[in-house]
Order: sequence, then C-alpha cells, then structure tokens
Amino acid sequence: MSSNECIHIKGARQHNLKNLTLDIPRNKLVVVCGPSGSGKSTLAFDIVYAEGQRRYVESLSAYARQFLPQMDKPDIDNIEGLTPAISLEQQTTSKNPRSTVGTVTEVYDFLRVFYARLGTMYCPKCGRPIVAQSMDEIIEKIAAMPEKTRFLLLAPQVEQKKGTHAKLFKSLLGEGFVRVRVNGDVFPLETPPELDKKKKHTIELVVDRLVVKEGMRKRLADSVELALKFGSGRLSVVQVGGEHDGESTLYSSDAVCPECNISLPPLTPQLFSFNSPQGACPKCSGIGSVEYFEPALIAPNQGLSLEQGAVIPWKNPKIFSRYKAGLTTLGEKYGFTVSTPLKDMSEEARRVLFEGDKDLKWKGVLKILGTGMQFGSIWRDELSRFRQSRPCPACQGARLRPESLAARVADKNIDEFTRMSIRKSLEWLSALEFEAHQKLIAGPLLKELTHRLHFLVNVGLDYLSLARNMSTLSGGEAQRIRLAGQLGSGLVGVTYVLDEPSIGLHPRDNDRLLKTLRDLQGRGNTVLVVEHDDKTIENADHVLELGPGSGWLGGELVYEGDVPGLLKAKDSLTGKYLRGDLKIDQPETRREAQGHITLRNVRTNNLQGLDLALPLGCLSVVTGVSGSGKSSLVVDSLYKHIALARGTKVDNPGQLDGIDGIDAIERVVSIDQTPIGRTPRSNPATYTKIFDEIRKIFSTTKEARARGYKPGRFSFNVKGGRCESCRGDGYKRVEMHFLPDVFVKCDVCKGKRYNHETLEVKYKGKNIHEVLDMTVREAALFFENYPVLKRRLAILEDVGLGYLRLGQPATTLSGGEAQRIKISRELGKRSLPGTLYILDEPTTGLHMHEVGKLIAVLQRLVDRGASVLVIEHNTDVVRSADWVIDLGPGGGEHGGRIVAQGTPEQIAANPDSVTGSFL
Repeated sequence: MSSNECIHIKGARQHNLKNLTLDIPRNKLVVVCGPSGSGKSTLAFDIVYAEGQRRYVESLSAYARQFLPQMDKPDIDNIEGLTPAISLEQQTTSKNPRSTVGTVTEVYDFLRVFYARLGTMYCPKCGRPIVAQSMDEIIEKIAAMPEKTRFLLLAPQVEQKKGTHAKLFKSLLGEGFVRVRVNGDVFPLETPPELDKKKKHTIELVVDRLVVKEGMRKRLADSVELALKFGSGRLSVVQVGGEHDGESTLYSSDAVCPECNISLPPLTPQLFSFNSPQGACPKCSGIGSVEYFEPALIAPNQGLSLEQGAVIPWKNPKIFSRYKAGLTTLGEKYGFTVSTPLKDMSEEARRVLFEGDKDLKWKGVLKILGTGMQFGSIWRDELSRFRQSRPCPACQGARLRPESLAARVADKNIDEFTRMSIRKSLEWLSALEFEAHQKLIAGPLLKELTHRLHFLVNVGLDYLSLARNMSTLSGGEAQRIRLAGQLGSGLVGVTYVLDEPSIGLHPRDNDRLLKTLRDLQGRGNTVLVVEHDDKTIENADHVLELGPGSGWLGGELVYEGDVPGLLKAKDSLTGKYLRGDLKIDQPETRREAQGHITLRNVRTNNLQGLDLALPLGCLSVVTGVSGSGKSSLVVDSLYKHIALARGTKVDNPGQLDGIDGIDAIERVVSIDQTPIGRTPRSNPATYTKIFDEIRKIFSTTKEARARGYKPGRFSFNVKGGRCESCRGDGYKRVEMHFLPDVFVKCDVCKGKRYNHETLEVKYKGKNIHEVLDMTVREAALFFENYPVLKRRLAILEDVGLGYLRLGQPATTLSGGEAQRIKISRELGKRSLPGTLYILDEPTTGLHMHEVGKLIAVLQRLVDRGASVLVIEHNTDVVRSADWVIDLGPGGGEHGGRIVAQGTPEQIAANPDSVTGSFL
C-alpha cells in the first residue's frame, strides 16, 4: 500500500519490539491485540503517537521550538504516511477538584454563554424577576403614568446608614441641587436636618418635581439622565397626592430588585464560572466542598480514656499535658475525669469536649485542632488525616455565588441544569421555547450544547451529570469523556490512538461505543485501538496481533489482516479464543457463605433504598449496566463506612440507615487503579518491597564490603549512590508550556539513576541498574537462590506481570497494571482471614488468556480466608463467582435497584437480568 493509503512502519525496535515492519491502513478502524506486555502500547503510543507528536513539534517555527526540548525519535528505521496524532489513554482521572464532566468536555463553556445571553435574573430574597432597563425604557414607563400625576424624581444616596451625613448635604448643595429627602421627608439643602449619628438614615436627592402632561418628555429625559448619574444607575419615582400618595417605584439601569433593593451584577459568562472570582462561591472558592474535623476520625476508639490517648492527635503525653488542666475543669462540670472511657461519658459531655464550653473558656477539640492547622506544613499534613470534606454550607455544593444562581432559563438555574443526568438535560433543552428575538441567539448555542451532549450519550455516559467531579470517575469513563470531547472538536485527517475504550462498559453498551468509533473513522480519521474486547476485535477493519507472549517473549507480529483471517490463523492466541478452541474453565461448585455483612436502606447517589446481605468467605461480583450504581454501593457505601468504622479518613461516605456484621472484618482493602506512585521514582520493585531485598544482596558483595557500601548506597532516594543531576529519577521533568509536561532522560547518567562508582559494584555480573532493567520473569531466574525474592517475584508473575521491568517508572504503568501490582503485594502477606478485598474492574488491560490467571489469583485470596468483592463486566469473571449481585435495570435514575442476585446459574436463568442474557 502507498503512504496515502497506510501508515508504513519499518524496523520498529522500541522496547521489546523485534524489528517489526507493518502497515496500518489509513481512515480505518484498526485494533491492536495480544497478551499484556506484548508491545501493543509500545506500537500504538510510543511509536505512532510519539512520532506524530514529535513531527508536530518539528513543524513549529524555530522561535517556538527554542522553548521546547528535543524529543527523542522512536527506535525505528522509518515511518511514512503518518498524520497528526491524538492519544486518549486509559489512565486514572484528574484529581483536580475543579475538573467536572462539564468543564472537560467544554459543554460548560457553552452553557455559561447560554445562561449569560438567555438567562433572567430573579431576586434571591423575594424571587421576583429582575430585568435591567435602558434609559428610554425607564422614561417610557414613567411617562405612561396617568395624566396629572404629581411625582418626585429621586436619586438614592444613602440607604440605612449611620452618621450625620453633613458632608454629603454640602456636596449636593455645591452641585446646584435644592432639595433632599431624608427618612421620607423633604428638606431644603440650605438648611438640612441635623441627624443623630448613632441612628440609621435613608437619604435621596430630589432631582425634579414633575407632573405627567403633554410636552414634559424632554424635561423628564434630562431629569432621568441626571438622576441615574447621581443615583449610580438607580432612581425612584414617588407619587405626591392622590390615592397613591407616597407610593414609590425603583428603576435601575442595572439589575436591581425594586422590592428588596438588592442590586445584581450584569449577566456575563464569567458570572457562571466557578474558576472566576466573579462567579465562585466566596466560602469554598468554587470547589463546592469544605474540609472539617471529623470526631469519628479523631477518636475512633471509644473504649479509651483521654489519658490513654482516645484523642489521637493528643496521644503524645507532652501534648496531652497542655490540655489536661482544661479537661479536668471540664470534667468537674460534666461528670467525667481524664481516666473515663469516652463511651462512658454522657452525650452532652462528649459534645462539649469537641465543640467547647464558653463559660469555662474551653475552645473544644475541633477548634484547638483547627488552630493547629496554622502551625506549618508538617503539623498541617499530620492533622489533615482527621479531616473530611462535605458540601459547602454556603452554596450547598453548587460552587457558585448566590447572584450566579439567581439567573434562570425557564425554571432552572445553571447548577440545577448541571445536576441533571445528561439524558434529562437533552430532554429539557429540546422542550425550551423562546421568543422570536431570543431564537437568533439561542439557535447556535443550543446546536453546540445538544451536539456535545449527544456525543456523551453515544459513548454510554448518559447517566452522568455535567456537575460530576472527574476524580470520582473510573479510568474507562474518563477516557470515553475525552473521546466525546474529540467528537465535538470535528477534526479530520487525524490518527486517534485509544487504549481500551470499552473499559467499564457493560456488554449491552458496546454497540454505542462501536458506533462512536465508526463516526470518528467515518469523518476521515484513522482510529487505532488497543483492545481486548472480543466484540470490538470482531468489528475491526484490520487487526494487528502482537505476541506470542509478554516482555521478551513478545514483540513479534503474530497476525496482520482482516477478522476472517484472524479466525483461521493457527498461531493466533486471540483467534483461538474467538473460535472457541480455548476457553476459561469455570468452577464446578460454589462456596457457601461464612457469614454476611448487611447494609440497610442504602440511598447513595442513585441507589433507591436497597437492602443487601453480602456473603463473606466468597468471591462475590457486582455487575450491571453503566451507571446502575455499582461503585455507589461497593465503594461509597460499603467500603467507606467500614473504613470509617476502622478510623480511616474517607470523604463523603454514602447514605444508609445501618451496616451490620462488620465485626467479622478486621481489615478492608480497596485495590483500585490509582497509580502506585506519581513520579518515575516509584516502580514495581519499590512498591512490593522487592528492592529492599535486592539492595541488601548488593551490599553483601565483596566489592561493596571493601568500599563500605551499605544498602542505602543502592537507593536512588538518598544522596550517596544516586546521580545528583536527576536526583535518582533517571529522567527530568520538562515544562512544555502549551503541551503536557514530558520526562526526558537525564543527560548525565543516561537514565541509569546512579553515579559511576555505584554502578561498578556487580552481583553475578550485573550492576544495580541492569537488575532494575530486568523483567520480573528474568529476575525470578536471576535470584532463584533467594526464597523471599523468588516468592514475591512468582506472585507478580501469577497476576500476569512477568513482563514488567522491576524499575519501570510508575508513570508508565496503566491503571490495570497498577491494580495487579497491589494485588500481588496483598498475596505476599502471611495472614488474610478477616480481610475484605474490593476491586474495581481488575480485568482492565488483560488479554482473554490472562483473565483466567487473574480469576485463579482471586480464588487463591478466598481460599486463604479472605472475602473478595469485585465490580466487573467481564462475563468470565461473573461466571467464576460464588455470588452475583446484578444492579439495574438501567443507568442513573433508571438504576439503583437489585435486579437479581444469586449464583451465576441463577442470574443466567433470570429473565429480568440484562447481565444474565450475556452469561
């Protein structure tokens, strides 16, 4: 194929790729599959995407390039036909509390303009609509009063303020005015009243006295202009005589409530931005939540007394001695001593202990700890573990100031709109009706809003709301949100590189995702997808399978061609599973529960007051369509409440009436997909403690003993043996200004982390850098004479990570790899009974062949006495469970109920279960 028809790659040797030459058809849906570590991400991201980005930077002017580092060319001979590349990786989501679904997809930007141009202000106090009026509109309304109506035209000066205001009277007289109205009475400015400075007064300037009649319009116009000038955009009309004597009407060229006299700012897009001072709630600065000290975290063990350290921050005797006298005095009044266990104190005594007693000048534990937050970063970090976040009491989590929330389109303010599900938002927008002059403004905005919301629906995210914080989403959801954002951009002629977009999707929702990928491709883009999902592979135009194994056993092109050819390929591991030649064995029997944890009336997010008895001593799986409430039930409700009961800091635990049976759980562990570290300094060897043993081995070598090197010499975290240029990172972070930051290899140690002297020490012919560069599988053979190391490395291989390099930076690991590293560390522990493990989609990043290995590992955890609870869509995992809980029937408000529960066989036989139909 020519370079116009394909991306031609010649001699790819990056990482473990073995001099590959291949073609990727352009403007097609191309799937790259194969075992973990076979080189899929290397091909897709480290070659196609990285070279696309490098060429983009090279295309910039010399002036722009001087601010950017030289980007390394991938290890390839040549690549032709490459178009600009955009990557959408499967990674854990943003931790920025300001990132929401609305801001990331840019829907919120259009929404702010929509409310600024089409919103109507309503008074926050009385609820009446407020519209700013032009001078002509004000003149028209005054002139429309009945003929012969006498009135005063006033310019407000002071409203309910204390003082004599003598300077104001003198200033107004100097401007040439004659009269002033003070507290409802008119006085000449030459002899103004003497006011009591301790009382509040209202002062209005009398600009004119008029009668409604023919020919008064010019004089009225001049007087209105003058009144607006001296009244700072406001004036009032007070009728004199007649049946409406004394009746006052307030007019404003700004938005002002005439009833409550509240002035509101003009509607601008900035007013609706929680990242702008004009719009952000002043209490929480636009974050929507505030942190507070939680008594349950400060004093988790109610059986201890104050003297015994019940209040954890005061456990140190020196710190406790500062407050002992105050606590003793408090105890004399409320009937306790410092030796009384907290559980034996009265409810009132516990309340004043934490909240304080003004009479005794006892500030309370919460206030004292709050003061401690000001004593420097070390003390502040220590105290932060006793704090929780909760919705801001001022804005109730809306993030915006009251003036921003006072604007409405139809019946909703911007916060109410963003809290609706995306599907409901679309329905609401389609039902809006506007007046003729508003339709011209609304048309383009509605088109953009509905387009972008439809993209979110098409990627299976219709159950989310625009206000949903990005940090609460799974990696799969976050990637599909970025995918929806790309659909909204309308780019053509681009190579999109995606990493497992089907993650987190129920089999029912896969069709919509495939349609989205086809839409992207149909616009004239090349869509290159790293994927394990059988349905996505079967719908591809072209398949590239790498393998046959992982790490150094992979890196070869096993198959290249269309799907019918893949199904016939004898050497293809993927083909064998798609044909049915290979399949994952299911257990012949199901375990019986060894007790239960019972949750009562769970109402977290969209959960509709459900009751659940979760079996212990079993492998349990929670499944259901996207947005049905799986994470709300398992993570927000079950995990967070057990963790809170064990004294662990958690944010926003779910709503429920009670949870029973947690005494059987000594430890709850959530094994999620968050990174094992946030810098290249963290790696699998350090996280699993393997590196500690390796450093000990190197310190016992003959050369190390002769030089006096201790294990610390072989650490890249401390001075001595590390390279000081990069401080042991091996890489340097470079700010790219208008591109994401990148890590470039250290030019002193060439990425080896250590100085020359340290690298001279060798064990069995290898230095410390060369050992860290080994794969887990290679290291297991290298250290086979060390039982502790051999056992830990074998566990890493059991969870399908034999291909990982020991020193591989945490920043390069996928969410699925990070999760399996955490599983391996847990498997390395001696005692597991009484432990509950919670895993969210552990099959992420696993080939069908490796899913079987993972299931075996989970079964091992249960066989050793643990309880395992998994959120999963993979049907092989569901079939392997002892107990299945299927939520649904739909997503968002249409979910939140238990549709079916029982053994996999019972779920498959249940006609109400969507999951059952796929089993």
